Amino acid sequence: MRGSLRALASFVAIGMLAAGLLAACSPQPATKPSAPAPAAAATTARAAPPHAQSGAGEPIRLGAVVPLTGRYASIGAPVRNGYELAIEDVNAAGGVNVGGVRRPLELRLYDDESDPTKTVQRLETLYAQDRVVVYMGGAGSDLHAAGAAIGDKNRIPYLGVGFALYEIHQRGLRYLFSPFVKSPGIVQATYELLNSLPEAQRPRRVALFAEKTDWGLEMARLYAEQAPRYGYQIVANEEYAVGTRDFSDLIQRAKAAGAEAVMANPNPPDGMALVKQMKELDFNPRFLHLSRAADGQVWADNLGRDGDYVVTSPGWHHAAKFPGVAELTAKHLAKYGKLPEGATGPAYAIVQVVVDAIERAGSLDGERLRQAIAETNLQTSVVGPIRFNPDGTGVMEYLLLQWQNGKNELIWPPEHASAPFAYPAPPFAQR
Repeated sequence: MRGSLRALASFVAIGMLAAGLLAACSPQPATKPSAPAPAAAATTARAAPPHAQSGAGEPIRLGAVVPLTGRYASIGAPVRNGYELAIEDVNAAGGVNVGGVRRPLELRLYDDESDPTKTVQRLETLYAQDRVVVYMGGAGSDLHAAGAAIGDKNRIPYLGVGFALYEIHQRGLRYLFSPFVKSPGIVQATYELLNSLPEAQRPRRVALFAEKTDWGLEMARLYAEQAPRYGYQIVANEEYAVGTRDFSDLIQRAKAAGAEAVMANPNPPDGMALVKQMKELDFNPRFLHLSRAADGQVWADNLGRDGDYVVTSPGWHHAAKFPGVAELTAKHLAKYGKLPEGATGPAYAIVQVVVDAIERAGSLDGERLRQAIAETNLQTSVVGPIRFNPDGTGVMEYLLLQWQNGKNELIWPPEHASAPFAYPAPPFAQR
């Protein structure tokens, strides 16, 4: 489950401009290219795509659909930032060598507004209008679940971070690759973290709050299946709909069952509502793991001390002990005025994977790129080594974070930790 990555080249920043977003029917990129792109006629052809970009120095267009507004905005922005920084660094280092010609990268990025229907629409726009050679995904498992098959349809490699849904990799999609944490590994890392505690201190009675989505139900099923193996008992297994604002019934049932730990993976607004109501109802589990909801700084900004002690699994942290992390963190601070968040490192690494694959393939042909990506064996600078399993999942480190005193600390595995695991969580009234 663990690994480490190899660096491509050390890159220097070059500016990219952000632009506004248009409506779903005729979107414009949220990130503009550095030079005007040639006009492209829309096409629905499913044969080899019209992406043979020729000519010395002509930009290589990479497409991304990222939620910059809506319920996933707080976890989409870190993905965009990682793409932008990586592309700036590649271009500052001279671009990509394609058959002996150095060519710059150009990012075409659209906002899907956290709407799966618009995710698909924007991906098709990138194919027909922008003539991209690679799709790079955004954040949110349901958005990726909607859009990932477009890669196979259009024969364009689709590389995604910001989604842990494992089931999508069991659909036989040949063009899907995801160097990112997946549900089985998150569940295993969570139980391993708890089992690092002295046996007498472990929170044996677990409540599951499952969002009624593919990923929410998948995570709850895996937590329940693996609980006996690690010595835990599921005492409550509740479901709720996306957008729920009243969690009182779930909380009261978990409290009545004597739950000492809660595992869930709500979106950020739902997760904040859940924690506020846990405090109001005086439900004080000793351990609380909320994947996705607590990934970004918006968590602490909104909840303050009530958000402390919550564990999360966003896939990366700026304290991870990989050789290029400090440099990436410094560039992120300089460009965006804040520390990078969970998906920034994996997004940066996706661009490194793409560059490595293009240079090895010596071509922008979709099938040749797909084969080169499948054969990736790369030591990236910011997330460690990346290679892919036959189902497109990545072999990489699984990191767990925890909010402590308003700061997101890296707590697992120990060799990467920026702070020790803070346990047990005190009652909300005592924070």
